[in-house]
Amino acid sequence: MTKFKTLLTALMLSTTTLLIVAPSAAAQGTVIMVIDEGRIVGESKAGKDMFTKLKNIETQINAELKPTRDALETERQALAVKLDGKTREAIVADAALVKQIEDFQKKSNDFAQKRTTLSQEYAATEQKSFIDFNTALEPVMLEVVKEKNAQVVLSKSQAVFTADAVDATASIVAKLDQKTPTITVVRQRAPAPQ
Repeated sequence: MTKFKTLLTALMLSTTTLLIVAPSAAAQGTVIMVIDEGRIVGESKAGKDMFTKLKNIETQINAELKPTRDALETERQALAVKLDGKTREAIVADAALVKQIEDFQKKSNDFAQKRTTLSQEYAATEQKSFIDFNTALEPVMLEVVKEKNAQVVLSKSQAVFTADAVDATASIVAKLDQKTPTITVVRQRAPAPQ
């Protein structure tokens, strides 16, 4: 019984070795290219331009929200002073104070809805910008793939090890900088409420 287990183990090891060696032998003639997507976006003129424009839109959105946010904070503090020390019954008995609380709650809800809408607009703007960036990147990457005669393109983040010789990131960034130094970034707007 022990000899059988030993033989079975040896057979499994030899089969595993063949499965590991066979693909590497078949891939010896394959040209592999590695790219670092983060570096392409972060170091290219188009990527930097896109991020600058997105940051400007984010700043613009925050500036739009600031006056309402500040007014609500001021109103909240004023209400807190009026509510300080009052019991629930005393608050309910003061119709003017109840109306102020209701008005404040409605303004807060409206602000939260506006903030959500603007957040969705920003996300749509960011998504469209990355689609446009990738549209500009694709022909450049295919050109580099053709130049290097690569049959396989791997993401550097997914590889365990890559030699600098197979990293085509710098070539892609250089070509992208020549062909597309900027990306048009247009703020996307949510449809008007019906």
